Amino acid sequence: MGPKKNPYLPEIVTVVRIIEETPTIKSLQVVFDDPERMKNFKFEPGQVGQLSVFGVGEATFVINSPPTRKEYLQFSVMKVGEVTSAIHELHEGDKLGLRAPLGNWFPYESMKGRNILFIGGGIGLAPLRTLILFMLDNRKDYGRITILYGARTPIDLCYKEDLKDWGSRDDVDLVLTVDNEYPGWDKKVGLVPNVLLEMAPKPDNTVAITCGPPIMIKYTLIALSKLGFKDEDIITTLERRMKCGIGLCGRCNIGSKYVCKDGPVFSLAQLKSLPQEEY
Repeated sequence: MGPKKNPYLPEIVTVVRIIEETPTIKSLQVVFDDPERMKNFKFEPGQVGQLSVFGVGEATFVINSPPTRKEYLQFSVMKVGEVTSAIHELHEGDKLGLRAPLGNWFPYESMKGRNILFIGGGIGLAPLRTLILFMLDNRKDYGRITILYGARTPIDLCYKEDLKDWGSRDDVDLVLTVDNEYPGWDKKVGLVPNVLLEMAPKPDNTVAITCGPPIMIKYTLIALSKLGFKDEDIITTLERRMKCGIGLCGRCNIGSKYVCKDGPVFSLAQLKSLPQEEY
C-alpha cells in the first residue's frame, strides 16, 4: 500500500460547463484532471464534496449528478458568501480543488418497491435531484414517484430542463408551486408545506424525502407527521451544516452526531434522538 492520502488535500478538477439556474444559483459540471480518477470515481446518491477555490477557501455541496451518469460531476452553488461568490466568478476551463465523496447517502436499497415522495424548496432540490435521476435510471426498482417542488417565484426554480422532462413523463407526478401569485404562472400557488397538506399523499408504503430552507423543512416535517408518515419513513439532508467534511473541525455537530460523518442524510427518527434545534 502507498502512503495514506491526506484527507485535507484536494484533487484538481476542471470546470467543463456552467449553467445559470437562477440569478443567484449556478450549476458547475466538473471533471477530474486525472482521467483514471474520473473513470474510477465512485459515490452514492446524497454524498457531498468540498469544492475549494484556491486562495479563497472551500465549501460543501452535494454531488447532484447521479452515479448512473458519470461523464461529469455536477454541483449547484448559491451565491451567499466569499467562497460561493468566488465560484460564481469562475469560467469554463478554470480549475478547482475537490475532496469527495464525503458523508453518508440516501438509503435507496431499502426504498426498493416503495412509493417515493420528494419535497424540495429552492436549491434544496439539488440533493433530491441526484436521487430522482438515479431512481429514474433504475425505474423498475421503485413504485410511484411524486415530486413537489417550490420556490419564491418561477425565476427561482432550479433545473428547468429537468422539470420540463419530469413534467412530461407519465411515470412521474410533478407538482410545482410558487409562494405568491406571479404573472403568467398557471400552476400551484402556496408555500410547500401547505401545498403538501392540500395534496394529502397517502403514507402507505411511501418514503418521503425533503430538503429546502430550514423553515420549509421544519413545517414539511410537521405536515408529513400530520399526514400519518412514520418518523423512519421521513428523510432529510443537512449538508448545509457541514464544514471540514471529515469530523475534525467539530463545527457541524448536533449533540454527539457530526453531520459530515454521521450524515448529511438523516431520518426524522434519527433527528428526534438528537438535541432539538433548528435543522
